[in-house]
Amino acid sequence: MASTPSADRIDPRVRINPSILAADFVNMQTEVERIATADLVHVDVMDNHFVPNLTFGPQMVGRIQEVSPVPLDVHLMIDDPDRWAPGYAELGAYSVTFHAEAAHDPVALARRLRSIGARAGIAVKPGTGIEPYLDLLEEFDQVLVMTVEPGFGGQSFMPETMPKLNALRQAVEARGLDVWLQVDGGITEETIVTAAAAGADTFVAGSSVFRGEPADRIAALRAAALPHLH
Repeated sequence: MASTPSADRIDPRVRINPSILAADFVNMQTEVERIATADLVHVDVMDNHFVPNLTFGPQMVGRIQEVSPVPLDVHLMIDDPDRWAPGYAELGAYSVTFHAEAAHDPVALARRLRSIGARAGIAVKPGTGIEPYLDLLEEFDQVLVMTVEPGFGGQSFMPETMPKLNALRQAVEARGLDVWLQVDGGITEETIVTAAAAGADTFVAGSSVFRGEPADRIAALRAAALPHLH
């Protein structure tokens, strides 16, 4: 079994996390090796219940963990993450994000993930308000603001989600917290500027990375975001 990839190389300013939802599933090891210059690899786990699509489960995520040159950023779009999320942390994922809409006790689950050794993230759909979670930010290492409806790749970026990022950025900075603010959905060289200006520092990109030379696309996204970071 391969050793867990080191997270020491993660960019402290801006993180580009390619989504393997846009990769060639038949050649997954080759695909993750193509994104070796990324900060993390974003792994979308869908159960065909919480979202109308089915992707990976623990066995596949474990295999990706073994061969990936960069740490795993696991995004659980599943029902009952209180039961299932700890298992992904136990596989060695660097970060495990679950949905606020699906969790019964988000704080208890985040604490459990942290106790196993993973970063704990909470995600919200475009229609979910962020206000109930602003007072709980100390409990999380990452907040994911979905900029498309979860479940499918290739959707268009939703700029109407940016006020949530603004509120999160203000709260994080006012309290001096080290909480990554992630966006996922429709991220391109153009939309990454909008998201960075609104407060994001961690960006999931699928099609815009894998439909070109990944190293070049990752570098271009990073360069586009950097001047607009808070």
